[in-house]
Amino acid sequence: MVGASSLQSRIFSSFVGDCLVQSTQPLSQLFHYNPGRKHVSMQFSRSLSGLTNLLFSRRSNLDEVPNSKRKRLRPGKLSPRRPVPDHIKRPPYVKTRMAPGIATGPEVHDLEGIERMRASGRLAAQVLNYAGTLVKPGITTDEIDKAVHEMIINNGAYPSPLGYGGFPKSVCTSVNECICHGIPDSRPLEDGDIINIDVTVYLNGYHGDTSATFFCGDVDEEARKLVKVTKECLDKAIAICAPGVEFKKIGKTIHDHADKFGYGVVRQFVGHGVGRVFHADPPVQHFRNNDGGRMILNQTFTIEPMLTMGNINPVMWDDDWTVVTQDGSLSAQFEHTILITEDGAEILTQCEA
Repeated sequence: MVGASSLQSRIFSSFVGDCLVQSTQPLSQLFHYNPGRKHVSMQFSRSLSGLTNLLFSRRSNLDEVPNSKRKRLRPGKLSPRRPVPDHIKRPPYVKTRMAPGIATGPEVHDLEGIERMRASGRLAAQVLNYAGTLVKPGITTDEIDKAVHEMIINNGAYPSPLGYGGFPKSVCTSVNECICHGIPDSRPLEDGDIINIDVTVYLNGYHGDTSATFFCGDVDEEARKLVKVTKECLDKAIAICAPGVEFKKIGKTIHDHADKFGYGVVRQFVGHGVGRVFHADPPVQHFRNNDGGRMILNQTFTIEPMLTMGNINPVMWDDDWTVVTQDGSLSAQFEHTILITEDGAEILTQCEA
């Protein structure tokens, strides 16, 4: 959505660089952006501890990743936007073709809303599971997008990323050093790659949001360990969730576990409330922080830690979406949508056994 080399007092939701602040302004009014330049700043109605004066670097011109045989990612060609049948309900932002305003307040549901969240989460999990089976050397990320798109619309749902603030595809595919928001294109996956696939579906007026990192072919042990620890961070964070728990405990839990293995925790992208809107309060930070706020019964939100083997500083490509590590080091991510229950947390985005 925006390409930036300098950001002030800004955090991103994990899908779109959509700042989760108490504001009803559309993103175009929140951002101060000059097309053709790589600078963007943002006005906030509240301060965000530890996230002031964040810097995005310009894309590196180096092809080789230091101390690795792997080459840095480069963008491929994009296929045309895929159609969605007219009878499928679209989120409001698709109809307006404008970036949505920032939703304030938590997503808290009645019994009917909970059942709809379960349905959307279940479908998102099934789509993600299917997408993972497609990962193999030689398949393009565009082919994965096509399969995901077709499965979602065949189930009567809308692929939430498609058209969100101009995003051109139905899923995010983030390969190797891509932290998040990778746009599916003509690049074939290679043996040894890792790929995060981020699926969100809009079903019966509710979004279900999930992602996982998959292995492509013969993946080395260092990459496998990064992926394993990232999944453990998510699992440990979900385990501490319950009514009344402070959100900052999520960040501490993730950061503490990542530190044991020397991995970096990306700070610029966060989890978020999700339900009737794609992104809502609260911003769920994955690193140690002192933010306030406690979990509420029947609330839904995502947790989606992003860990790196090296530098945590992000670099945004010229497409204004794709975000990669500054040093080309690998990044992994896992995500679930959860529901706060009387007994703790229910994972809404996992396939039933």
